[in-house]
Formats: sequence, C-alpha cells, structure tokens
Amino acid sequence: MAKGILITFEGMEGSGKTTHAALLADRLRGMGHDPLLTREPGGTPLGQRVREILLDPRTGELDPLTELLLFSAARRELVTQVTAPALAEGRIVLCDRYADSTRAYQGHGRGVDRDLIGRISSLVIAGATPARTLLFDLTPEEGLARAIGRNAREGGHETRFENEKLEFHRRVRDGFLAIARAEPNRVTVIDAAAPVERVQEAVVAAVAGVIPPKA
Repeated sequence: MAKGILITFEGMEGSGKTTHAALLADRLRGMGHDPLLTREPGGTPLGQRVREILLDPRTGELDPLTELLLFSAARRELVTQVTAPALAEGRIVLCDRYADSTRAYQGHGRGVDRDLIGRISSLVIAGATPARTLLFDLTPEEGLARAIGRNAREGGHETRFENEKLEFHRRVRDGFLAIARAEPNRVTVIDAAAPVERVQEAVVAAVAGVIPPKA
C-alpha cells in the first residue's frame, strides 16, 4: 500500500498558519503533486458542524472534557473519512491544526489531564501521525490583534477562543513551545512575526526533507 505524508500546521490565533498551508499547497501543485488541504475541526460535514459549535461565542463556556471530546470526535471523523484514505493513496496531506492543538489548548490551556489527552489521541489518529509539524509562533498579543483585525476586515466576529483571556493564550503558547522542545525532529518552530515571504521560505525549508521528488 502506498504511504503518503502528513504535514500539520499549528499555532496561535492570527499566526498565519492557514495562509501558509494554502501557499504550500499551491507550491506543491506547481511541482506536480496532488496535495490534500484540510482543516480541524472541519474537513467533513460532521466536523464542520462541530466546528460551528466549538467556535461560536453563543455556545458559551463548555466543560473542558466536553470540549476535548468534541474536538476528538471531529478529528476521528476526519482521520477515517479523509486523512487516512488519502495517505493510503500516497498523497501529501496538509492539515490546518491537528492533535498538537488539543495538547496545547485543552491540555495546557484548559488543564485537562495530559495523559488522558494522549490516550484519547492515540485512539483517534490510529497511526496517522505527522511526518512534519510546522509551529507558527508569535506572541498572543500580536496574534489576537491580527485575528481581530482580520475579523473586522471580513465582517466576522471573534470566536470563543479569540474571546478568551490573554492568560489562556499564554498558556497555550507555552504548551506549543513545550511540544516543540520535546519533539524537535518533528516540530519546526517558525517565526510567524516575520514578513510573509520569509515565513514561506522557512516553510519550504522545513518540509524539504519529507517531500519526495516528483517523478
């Protein structure tokens, strides 16, 4: 069975990960690849409905375990219906958020037991592990300012997570950086405060070792 490559994009609100995932997908298409670009939560009809619940400020405060299980359910659906089949076909899968977001947001941010998160994650992803994870790092202050500015330009509203207190976002960032320190061979930290062109250069350099040449 052909084996594809999973590359995940992680980071704070406003870090630019979504933009750079799309830019990398375009670059890979130009190289002759057929990448699958998806996101979490989302990527499936069920995942999109869960996304709407989790991000909608009208949902209000959720029990942290409830939040963890909702994210995990959406991820399981994406893995079984989209990610694993694409990897089995030998495709490159680019995923905007994945299991590390749960470790950072629900583990470090919400304080859910990290061993429990690890056990649930192992069941959910069932071996669909990233070959490379790109962590777009910047201060929570700058990230939230970017997100709020984007929402204003696009006529959107702040999500439940964008409305969280600054201390929550600081814990999340600390969580992401702790993951990067623990797994330096998988996670590449990218300075998301740099100009877009420099960030994209860093993205291309980070994935160069895992992208196969196109025959």
